[in-house]
Amino acid sequence: MNGHVKNMHFHQFMESAAALLAFLLLLAVGSTRVVAASRNPQCGNALQQTLKMTRLTQKEAVNLIKTYKTAQGERSELFCKVSVNNIPDPNISGLEPSERIASIYTHLQSFSPHFKRVYEQQTDLQPPTSLLLNELAVVSTHSRSLALLVKNFYHNYFPNVPLPEPAGGPTTLPPPQNVFQQKIYGCGVLKAFRELLSNISRDLRTLKNKVCRRKILTNTSF
Repeated sequence: MNGHVKNMHFHQFMESAAALLAFLLLLAVGSTRVVAASRNPQCGNALQQTLKMTRLTQKEAVNLIKTYKTAQGERSELFCKVSVNNIPDPNISGLEPSERIASIYTHLQSFSPHFKRVYEQQTDLQPPTSLLLNELAVVSTHSRSLALLVKNFYHNYFPNVPLPEPAGGPTTLPPPQNVFQQKIYGCGVLKAFRELLSNISRDLRTLKNKVCRRKILTNTSF
């Protein structure tokens, strides 16, 4: 066998070996991704738990508004049609998943003092056994639980990105109000909170694939 033929066979052998190595690497990467996916159910489970709490609180918020209107007596529909200032914006902001999850958390935090103010106002207007006071307390508690779930998820999956405080610092509460203003304010807070929960529910469904898939792919890097 002359040198030319040997070289030709050698190049063919090297090309075949390179193709085989590339194929084996693809298999290795593919199997690594499958293993990573099977070992990383926590991400999807954590978001699913958060979404479940969001939907529960959202359902309660819808019922709360109905109870609120009933408790306000006559002209309750009129109260709830008036626009209200000095309440948190229910729209979630941010381009990256980490930014949007952080926005969800800060928005939930922003509503907390407003819920407290509405509860205090309604305590003066409703009897102690009022269904409204009970529902306000339950929704407020679930809102804080949801904020804690979001916070824990953020720290687990974005540990290197500090969680920001609500934009603009502490939420400004309204000055002293008369009864008519209190009823308007309370309905405005509850409606905005209901809208926030709707936005959170939609965002979590979208973010589930983005965040958890990104986590899996990060685990497969060499």
